[in-house]
Amino acid sequence: MTVRRKELHLAAHFPGVNNTTVWADPRAKSQIEFSSFEQLARTAERGLFDFFFLAEGLRLREHKGRIHDLDVVGRPESLTVLNALAAVTDRIGLAATVNATFNEPYDLARRLTTLDHLSGGRAAWNVVTSSDAFTGENFRRGRYLDRADRYTRAAEFVTVARQLWDSWTADGVSRPFAHRGRHFDITGESTVPRSPQGHPVVIQAGDSDEGREFAAATADVIFTRHGTLEAGRAFYADVKKRLEKYGRGPDGLKIMPGVTVVLGDTAAEAQEKASEIRRLQVSPQNAILTLEQIWGVDLSSYDPDGPLPETDPVPEPSITQGRTRHGDTVAIAEKWRALSKEKGLSIRETVIEASTRQSFIGTPEAVATELDEFVRRDAADGFILVPHLTPGGLDEFVDRVVPLLQERGAFRTEYQGATLRSHLGLSDPVGRS
Repeated sequence: MTVRRKELHLAAHFPGVNNTTVWADPRAKSQIEFSSFEQLARTAERGLFDFFFLAEGLRLREHKGRIHDLDVVGRPESLTVLNALAAVTDRIGLAATVNATFNEPYDLARRLTTLDHLSGGRAAWNVVTSSDAFTGENFRRGRYLDRADRYTRAAEFVTVARQLWDSWTADGVSRPFAHRGRHFDITGESTVPRSPQGHPVVIQAGDSDEGREFAAATADVIFTRHGTLEAGRAFYADVKKRLEKYGRGPDGLKIMPGVTVVLGDTAAEAQEKASEIRRLQVSPQNAILTLEQIWGVDLSSYDPDGPLPETDPVPEPSITQGRTRHGDTVAIAEKWRALSKEKGLSIRETVIEASTRQSFIGTPEAVATELDEFVRRDAADGFILVPHLTPGGLDEFVDRVVPLLQERGAFRTEYQGATLRSHLGLSDPVGRS
């Protein structure tokens, strides 16, 4: 019996300005002009990627009481951008990050169905949550949602959205819907007929145990962090095993870590380029900022080329607003000081070493081999590429790596279907509500 080769999936992430991008590069363009979104999406489609993925920012993050101008400098609303991209692309999926904490099921389900119609079945929703009172100040409900409730509300939100998507039959008959639960109590009729996919693809970003369980119960794709091959295999096995309790097969959830790629004609050249990108990502100012986020106090008097603070982080800082604080900051500080001492690193060098990395570095042939190995050995089903440069950061990968993946039979040579579900190999959603 011939065993069909496991092909990998690819997606492209447009992250906006943050510490992964090199926005000061002369080749970098606007983060809000439509031409930037269009160029990156068209490049991903030329590379036969499954989908194009937009992040979300509901409030500009503040540091020491001021907008941090090296972080997010503006982010248009995702669905609006994707509706425009539907008109200038043909096959690539269009994925919007939309918060389940500060939206309502009826309105969002309607907007996603509209995108699915306009794009011919290419819509996706990346479900995110927030327990951040700072972000909540932008909304009427403000601080009401406890952290413990964020996933319960999100799970109920997705359930209600699917009920709404199923309230129209495939032959165009509208049926009233009604839902009464802990977070939502709604009745009525959907105004938008059933879309080409039936249900837009649902993506979930999360690595915690809570996030994994939510993805196993709810999502079609999980967007996770990239780690080593063995860490990826452990994560993959854990999440796939959870699907059975929800009556789902292993192919019903695609695991796609976010990754970066740095290419060179030789391994040494790629490593040199990667080191330079890290230094551009972590400027002296950004190094101090990162340190302040860990320590929770003003460290502007410290020299980025000098040693780390000897004091421990404060337990409840208020120096940064709108950013999730790192876990056990005392333990992180101890780890960073040990790293600094072991390698003789300055503050900036320590931040570069500890907090930035490129996932796959090497020649196009080496990168293609490594990506393929992760998928063949069940460490991932595919990858979401996060380029450090906008909007031209995918060009080299599409031109030099995609053909090599195709030659080895690891990636498609043409789109086989018209919908995002067909690209991902997902089954008909009818009955899953």
